[in-house]
Amino acid sequence: MTLGELVDEYLEMHQAELVTIAKLRWLLGKATAALGDVRLAELSPRDVYAWRLTIPEGHRFEATQALRQVLNRAVVWGLIEDNPAKRGVPNPGRRSKEKRPFDSWQQIELIAERLGPVYGPMVVFAAATGLRPSELFALEQRDVDRALGVVYVRRAYANGRLKLTKTRLSTRAVPLQALALEALDHLPPSRSSLLFPNSRGGHIDFRSFGRRHWKPAQTKAGIDPVRHLYDLRHTYATFALRAGVSVFAVSRFMGSSIAMIDRHYGHLARDSREHAVSLLDALAIERAVDAGWTSPPTLATPLTNRVSKPRRAGLRKPMDVRWTPRRAAIIPFANKRT
Repeated sequence: MTLGELVDEYLEMHQAELVTIAKLRWLLGKATAALGDVRLAELSPRDVYAWRLTIPEGHRFEATQALRQVLNRAVVWGLIEDNPAKRGVPNPGRRSKEKRPFDSWQQIELIAERLGPVYGPMVVFAAATGLRPSELFALEQRDVDRALGVVYVRRAYANGRLKLTKTRLSTRAVPLQALALEALDHLPPSRSSLLFPNSRGGHIDFRSFGRRHWKPAQTKAGIDPVRHLYDLRHTYATFALRAGVSVFAVSRFMGSSIAMIDRHYGHLARDSREHAVSLLDALAIERAVDAGWTSPPTLATPLTNRVSKPRRAGLRKPMDVRWTPRRAAIIPFANKRT
């Protein structure tokens, strides 16, 4: 069996959403274009290593991971003994894009003023909640609970499709700070079930919004460098950690793991170390006060000052702490006298 034949069989049997399979097919096409005719038994780590270097850096990691995924299945099926895309083929992750959170709320408000009555409050709401753009565009009116002061994240809209949130962490309740509630108050009345609909009442398209509204508004507001829409989420994490919110709480509100928050924003959490030290010092002082506290002494009444006479020892009867009710004798029915 060749690598191309394995890929075709794998994709035919793979169970996933259509958009996921389409992306996987596109990534694997990069491998089959160069190695598709190579038999699995003859595919070597050297071949995979050389092929990997021909892939553009932006797709190199994902394409190699896709090939590893297929060859792992070949190992499980007993077609090959080990995975040639793993042994001797390092696959470091691609460099993450630079995160550029906004410097202040004033910058965000300047952009909001240039985005209009719907998109303006939406941008402020995004920076105040840390939602992903796909989650923001999928919000409905019923997701906001003003009584509890939270917004429920249950679904996402991306690539023209509405779907449930991807993981257990993504489904969450995000607290609404005053700025988020104020942004909702500025929204005009709408008949759409969506919280932030487009001009036709439907879902906002990520690319169209960024090209036609988001970037031009920043240019008019004098923002330099221009930020990505996702940087609103980075802004939320930055402001929250600098305010002293714990990494654990931020990870819950953002629907991400603690490890991810620490990896990308951990250096910002160190900015709040003075706040953490002050809390620990206050706790230590409180514990020291509690440990040194004793009840005030009271004088005991001497026995010789008793007014009443003590009882005679003969009148005292020992009490059996193991007392149980005395068993009553039961007369058999046959012997009972009339």
